[in-house]
Amino acid sequence: MAASSFPFNAEALLVQSLTDYAIYMLDPEGHILSWNPGGQRIKGYTDAEVIGHHFSQFYTEDDVRRGEPQRGLATARSEGRFEAEGWRVRKDGSQFRANIVIDPIWQDGELMGFVKVTKDVTERFKAQTRLQEAERTLAQSQKIHAIGQLTLGIAHDFNNVLAVVTASLDLIARTSSEERRQQLVDAAQKAAHRGSMLSRQMLAFARGQNLSPANLDVNELIRASIEVYRRAAGAIATCTLDLVDGDPVAYVDGARFEAALMNLVANARDAMTAQGSIVIATRVVQPADGVHPDLQPGRRYLYITVTDDGPGMGEEVRLRAMEPFFTTKDVGRGSGLGLSQVFGFASQSGGFASIHSEPGAGTRVTIAVPVVE
Repeated sequence: MAASSFPFNAEALLVQSLTDYAIYMLDPEGHILSWNPGGQRIKGYTDAEVIGHHFSQFYTEDDVRRGEPQRGLATARSEGRFEAEGWRVRKDGSQFRANIVIDPIWQDGELMGFVKVTKDVTERFKAQTRLQEAERTLAQSQKIHAIGQLTLGIAHDFNNVLAVVTASLDLIARTSSEERRQQLVDAAQKAAHRGSMLSRQMLAFARGQNLSPANLDVNELIRASIEVYRRAAGAIATCTLDLVDGDPVAYVDGARFEAALMNLVANARDAMTAQGSIVIATRVVQPADGVHPDLQPGRRYLYITVTDDGPGMGEEVRLRAMEPFFTTKDVGRGSGLGLSQVFGFASQSGGFASIHSEPGAGTRVTIAVPVVE
């Protein structure tokens, strides 16, 4: 049967049947010309109470003062559609969250009015708000937990340092043997050095260490210390280089850079459970926007990566690996500050650090620093 043979207006029937949406026609100035049952259900007004009135009566007083109703009509007229979400007011004064769409109606180039569709999305908005609040609460809880772990780690490590220093000084005061006295002095000095190193690593993580950066050929820095890195890799791993051509220059503190790279090689070695390889590589990259929160858009970066073919790590461990004092090593095999020092160095050098790892597929840690153009 042809559509024209129906004894009723199908479009009008469809509009009148929709009660989950308030659908109404407006004249070019925004006065209401028609109103479907969905409008009465959502907003509480009868036809007689709204026909001929301006649709701004559904807006909050603040929105009316800001000119939001007029802005919606102007945008729909100039851009062909206006869509927004905000608070609207029912007849009884209560507010609800509304998603609204305004479309202009043109005929022969003349604006005849607008059709406006409103949907009550209050429950969805409340659910999203509850979810966001839960996420904020969880983030705060995790932050407090991280601070607790950090405090525990600092207290534990410095207690060990102070215990050695205190015990050594106490014994020095009691002993008469020069040889024994020298041994105790050496132990105290080593403990003090350990405490100093902990402080430097914490300052690096907090981006508070004093750097002495200069324009340096990073490839040359790596080549000059390759034998040191090979010794750090130990007998369990073969350490090789894969350096980009062109000898890129970066503005970094050479000593801190070498310390960060040494930490990565040592971490890779400690992760090995069988004979394997460690590759130190460099390449110049212009990362896509959004790759990292600290990324400077439009800048080229030198990526220095340390890759091992060890057992890799799960996602939970990977996400926490750069936290200070977080470690999967046995007690006494590391403070858990190595990767956090790498993170701090990269951040202070204007770049960032990242970890890519999967169980059984090895680990790749990247230090990214801006290239000096």
